[in-house]
Amino acid sequence: MGQHTTWHNNNGARLENKIGHLRHDSSEPVQFKAVGIMKLSSLFLKCLLGIIYLTLISADVPLGPPVQDDLSDQTTKQNPSNPQGSSDGDTVGDSHSVTKETGDDSAFYKEEQPASISDRSDVSPEDEYLLDEKLPKSTLADLGSMQDAEPEEKFDNGDLQDNVFDNYDLDSNSDQINEPEIDSPSELPVNSDTMHKPDAIATEEKTDTEEVKLSPQEQKANELYEQGEALINNTYHKNNKVAYGFFEIAAQLNHTKALEHIGFCHFFGDHCSHNITKAKEIFDDLSNRGSPRGQLGLGLLYSIGLTVNSSQAKTIVYMTFAALGGDPLAQMALGYRYWAGIGVEMKCESALTYYRKVATLVSESVSISGGPVIQRIRLQEEVENPHSNSGLLDDDLLQYYHFLADKGDMQAQVVLGQLYYQGGRGVEINHERALHYFLMAAESGNALALAFLGKMYSEGSPMVKQNNHTAMTYFRKAADKGNPVGQCGLGLMYLQGRGVEKDYGNALKFFTLAAEQGWAEGQLQLGIMHFSGLGVRRDYKLAVKYFNLASQGGHILAFYNLAQMHATGTGVLSNCHMAVELFKNVAERGRWSEMLMEAHSLYREGNIDAALIKYTFLAELGYEVAQSNVAYILDQGESMMFIKQETYQRALLQWTRAAAQGSTIARVKMGDYHYYGFGTSVDYEVAANHYRVASEQHHNAQAMFNLGYMHEKGLGMKQDVHLAKRFYDMAAETSADAQVPVAMALFKLGLFYGFDVFSKEMEFYRDLIKKLDPRFYLGPDWDLYVITFLAILLGLVILLQRHGQVA
Repeated sequence: MGQHTTWHNNNGARLENKIGHLRHDSSEPVQFKAVGIMKLSSLFLKCLLGIIYLTLISADVPLGPPVQDDLSDQTTKQNPSNPQGSSDGDTVGDSHSVTKETGDDSAFYKEEQPASISDRSDVSPEDEYLLDEKLPKSTLADLGSMQDAEPEEKFDNGDLQDNVFDNYDLDSNSDQINEPEIDSPSELPVNSDTMHKPDAIATEEKTDTEEVKLSPQEQKANELYEQGEALINNTYHKNNKVAYGFFEIAAQLNHTKALEHIGFCHFFGDHCSHNITKAKEIFDDLSNRGSPRGQLGLGLLYSIGLTVNSSQAKTIVYMTFAALGGDPLAQMALGYRYWAGIGVEMKCESALTYYRKVATLVSESVSISGGPVIQRIRLQEEVENPHSNSGLLDDDLLQYYHFLADKGDMQAQVVLGQLYYQGGRGVEINHERALHYFLMAAESGNALALAFLGKMYSEGSPMVKQNNHTAMTYFRKAADKGNPVGQCGLGLMYLQGRGVEKDYGNALKFFTLAAEQGWAEGQLQLGIMHFSGLGVRRDYKLAVKYFNLASQGGHILAFYNLAQMHATGTGVLSNCHMAVELFKNVAERGRWSEMLMEAHSLYREGNIDAALIKYTFLAELGYEVAQSNVAYILDQGESMMFIKQETYQRALLQWTRAAAQGSTIARVKMGDYHYYGFGTSVDYEVAANHYRVASEQHHNAQAMFNLGYMHEKGLGMKQDVHLAKRFYDMAAETSADAQVPVAMALFKLGLFYGFDVFSKEMEFYRDLIKKLDPRFYLGPDWDLYVITFLAILLGLVILLQRHGQVA
């Protein structure tokens, strides 16, 4: 079996590399002893079948199978081990088979899948998860033969994206989803609608499909839905308010995909009322129709525990069905759960499979610019450092740039052009303004502006018609000025033969010039050329080197290609965990990442609960920054959605998940929660362990200071003033902000330590003082004796004084 790995270039095109052949030599010594018996048995069976044939003819019994009006009954008879009537939405499967539940508005059915490829004895453990990536085509055929007469009803995916996953292969663990193998562009995946069906049934379904006509109401709902989709998916001129107006009307006409938008609209409170109960009702209805997006919504509600009791088991069930239906968000959520071991057994191979699906979808939409800019703003850091650069561009500063650009400042023109071209920092993409400012700067001969004009004409947009000749002109002007963006653009034109003849030599030359100046796109293209052997000798190690350099520049396709190489062991040692982290990085750069900025804007506007819901949704998808922000909002008590104790418990859960992904702040907060008993019982030892991890792995000054204090007081560890001073000193060296509190702590520590030393030195004198203690001689009532003695003494003095006066 040949296994193929798909690589992306800048335009989403794929470069295929056949990386290995795993064969199983099934030749075994022939067992001659049983040959005679087998021949006799075969002859006997043939005779018996002949007799049965003659008997049936004489009885005038039809030879073919009876015609079934109910296709589901026929399926039950063909596969009695999986009767249709046993369908249950909460059943996932056992260790040898998995059921995929699909359907439309009225029905669900199950498709029994073949046993996992991991059950094969001829596959080594090292190659097992690689084999799960793409099953051989013979497995697809077996899958089709097991569902010969089943009604083929597809999910109404209701996906936010235009791209949908189809034609999955499934292994037996219900957590492996594998794409069918495609050897060439001309070889399309087998369509499940016609796969191994009797010709009569296929013809009958085709006729039924042709005869089905939408009612006027359904046609109107479709038109409204398409108008809403056009508005909400428009990169340059979005109008969400009007779009959701169309969705609302279409949903009233019972349009499934419009209902999906309205359900999440009520869930988030975007463009309609925030109503979790209403959202659940819609999700229930959608789930009954077989909508993956509705199943995703129910899975989220059961995971978060809103309007329903939290149930991780139900979450996994609904998420699994949604993922099998092709929903990328459900696949992303399941990938994170298998990676972190939340509600399921931690399984890297399953996480790899799910994240690869989503990462592939994201990578296919990446343009030459390398994808959108994502702002990951942590609320706690923003509050603690209000003057730090959070990534958002202040409105006053943006207006100042506009003022400078209009006055002819070339640098301001280029900055504004890039902001409006790529978006980010709180600025929406606007190619009309980008073109305006780039043209202004290009008139002054700015090389970067010329290069970006080349990119705009190379890609095309609603404002700029794609034109290879114009793009080539701008790229060449920029390249002549030594600009790496122009050099890389020129290299792409030569590589793809756009506007010029294809020339790998010139492409390699310009990519090298751009890469030497640190331009990520040039480094990516060099990696692709060395990987594919275009104009150079194929060298996987050099490809890895350039992909690594491009990934440091943040290019999505560099992360994707590195993930593929780590997953398959091409040019590097196979590393599932590294591949998952890279695929996860790509998946988190999808269009849904825009919700991070939406949630941040809601928080700044004071809409805390809406921001909390949106951050919680992203936290379920595995975004560490969203988990930290959910925990921070709950920790500060800014939301009244939960009671105080539950608030701390939920915050601790999110701090724990964020800490597992490497968040230093979350790790310190976990220590604080166990130290003070927030959301859990007081446990100094656990608190000390979290502080120690934050100190050793993240070099956090706060954690070092806390360890010093715990050593000083002997809380959760041995009391040791020397270790306490050591940690205090480390905290002061790590952060300048810690120097004042450390100085005060050291002063207190020195004071008490000096008193203890003095007390030890005075032990001898203390013994002497004890011997002079009157209680040692007179007992506990020594004061009475002393007072009596002093009274007698005073009386004698007075008596003597009077006797002297008389004499």
